[in-house]
Amino acid sequence: MNVSLLQGWLPATMKIVAVLALLAAVGWRDSGWRLRRLPVALGSAVLLTVLAALGVRYLSGVTDPLPVSLWVWLGVAILALAVLVAGWRGGRWWQRAAVPVTVLLAVATGANVINQETGYYPTVGDAVGELTNQALPSQITVDEAKSITGKTSTGRIVSVTIPATASNFAHRQELVYLPPAWFRSKVRPKLPVVEMIGGEFSAPDNWLRIGNAAQTADAYAKKHKGFAPVMVFVDPSGGFKVDTECANGPAGNAQDHLVKDVPPFVASTFETATDPRKWGVAGWSMGGTCALTLAVTHPDVFGHFLDISGDLGPNTGNKDQTIAKLYGGDAAAWAANDPMTVLGHHAKYPKGVTAMLMAGDQETRQIGQMKQQLEPALHKAGYLVHTTVLPGKHVWQFAATGFQHDFALLAQQVGTPGSRPATAKPEVAPLP
Repeated sequence: MNVSLLQGWLPATMKIVAVLALLAAVGWRDSGWRLRRLPVALGSAVLLTVLAALGVRYLSGVTDPLPVSLWVWLGVAILALAVLVAGWRGGRWWQRAAVPVTVLLAVATGANVINQETGYYPTVGDAVGELTNQALPSQITVDEAKSITGKTSTGRIVSVTIPATASNFAHRQELVYLPPAWFRSKVRPKLPVVEMIGGEFSAPDNWLRIGNAAQTADAYAKKHKGFAPVMVFVDPSGGFKVDTECANGPAGNAQDHLVKDVPPFVASTFETATDPRKWGVAGWSMGGTCALTLAVTHPDVFGHFLDISGDLGPNTGNKDQTIAKLYGGDAAAWAANDPMTVLGHHAKYPKGVTAMLMAGDQETRQIGQMKQQLEPALHKAGYLVHTTVLPGKHVWQFAATGFQHDFALLAQQVGTPGSRPATAKPEVAPLP
């Protein structure tokens, strides 16, 4: 199951077989087919593909351009169906049978194009594990975690069902990483906590399956006598296809869940620290935007944040589209949750609040926003800011690398026992 979906023989084979199946479905046939019906099928496929692309671009709220190859493979699937309809009469059984093969492989290849752009599922095993909701290695229950006392070499992943008492938000099962030091005694250390948030189309375990968060924390703990922050892998959306941007709105009170449900549950269940100076929030892509938004709007909960490849604020398109979709048309709610607006009107933030901003050197938009707008606004509001540009693009693999790169500093900032005093000087890698 350790076959790569991002490169190598499998993606190439899918493409080759899809093309061969399409050629078989089209066939040579007679002149009436080649000169009349096939051009009609081809024209119909092109038209429907263009309409689909325009619909996604202007009606769905998707702001980032989708790869051209996605539309090519969608066009292949549509063309196969058009060939089936136009060539049913006179087509041989094997030509008809080639159509579902073409459609299946074209759709799968198109879906994998998106996967290759985002890095959600590096291997077949990762995809199967995620889609079938397989338990993670070393995953245990809360009762099992509390029954363990003694020396452990690695942390444990604990599945939790957090009551949506304050938010009434319909969320999926969430997960908690407990470092080795938590298990040493029945008297649990008051460890700091970091909420972890994934991308737009995500599941709570993405940071564990793809972002290597547990391995990163274990490596840190090994060098710090078993100590590392507790990490909570939260669900900000309630579903893979739901985009809340961590806001309270028509899709549910996602922000209330992350701010009002999660912290008290974690603090009481795992006996962690409660001081906002000991709490942070980190995320990639949409999760980075969420980390920024939650921290600047709720400094009474989160004293620190790590924003990897996020935007300037929650968005599902332009400002009007965002207000309509995320906030049900409430412009005041948008203003109260737009980080740049909040930073511009907020009094000085508490002493010691820190911001960590990161982008890949191929993310020119994020770099520009980070340097020209976000960093100055955070400085002015009283944040200590640490900015980093690393080689990479907007994929989960960069999120994993970036998190590993800045984890030690994040652990210091939230006050992990055994870490050096927290600092976050404006430190910027040379821009490409």
